[in-house]
Amino acid sequence: MIFDSRRCELGEGALWHPVCEQLFWFDILNRTLWSQSMGQPASWTFDRMVSAAGWISRDELLVATESGLVRFHLGTGAQAVLASVGSPQTRSNDGRADRQGGFWFSTMGRKAEPGAGAIWRWYKGETRQLFPGITIPNAISFTPDGTAAHFADTATGQVMKVALDSAGWPKAAPTLWLDLAAEGLNPDGAVIDAEGLFWNAQWGAGRVAAYAPDGRFLRAVSVPDAPQTSCPAFGGPGMTTLYVTTALEGYGPADRQRYPGSGQVFAFEGIARGLPEPQVRT
Repeated sequence: MIFDSRRCELGEGALWHPVCEQLFWFDILNRTLWSQSMGQPASWTFDRMVSAAGWISRDELLVATESGLVRFHLGTGAQAVLASVGSPQTRSNDGRADRQGGFWFSTMGRKAEPGAGAIWRWYKGETRQLFPGITIPNAISFTPDGTAAHFADTATGQVMKVALDSAGWPKAAPTLWLDLAAEGLNPDGAVIDAEGLFWNAQWGAGRVAAYAPDGRFLRAVSVPDAPQTSCPAFGGPGMTTLYVTTALEGYGPADRQRYPGSGQVFAFEGIARGLPEPQVRT
């Protein structure tokens, strides 16, 4: 059940690379990209916070950093800046490639200042700010047919849905799709599976919950001893393993002892079948 026992302060950005057949994830606060393949751990430390990625090729990732996007070579560590976004008061957070090969990513205040965050899209060298005024932007995910995107503001507990055009740009205003505030749930990272189910890591609840395309709750996978679940990803043979990152952020010594799974990456077999992450088009 524990996929990797190395503990992240703020685990995020789980990505199954379909060519390498390898899981990547981030520890935002420690500026580190982690990976594991065939039981062999690996890591890369950056000079700034990093939080999410898409894959460009076998050896290159598009990485969201606190100052924008970089093209990162896994073998050499070389970086090339693709977009400069944000300010010294913000950092990157969630991110995922869309079905058209664009990359959506979010920024937020370093102390989660209200309304300081935004969601952006990078596509074939162009960067646009899509939705400003978000406090903790999360849950970026896409329907299997690429006609709609979801995103959330963890601070409000609301998940939005927005229609996309054929090139993957929003073509209408976002609408409220799922309101979790009444249940006291905090939507964090999300991914949509091959059947169109929305799998959402819920910060503080120690679970990843699945919702039907109409927003109905279906079931949840509990993550033991790790309440701060942050980001899910499907991968593994047949894309049927659910990987989940977790976090230690904000925990003092007592909580770190009480929740020994916190900060680790978990793997749950046979949960559902995911879709391969799209290649980012450069």
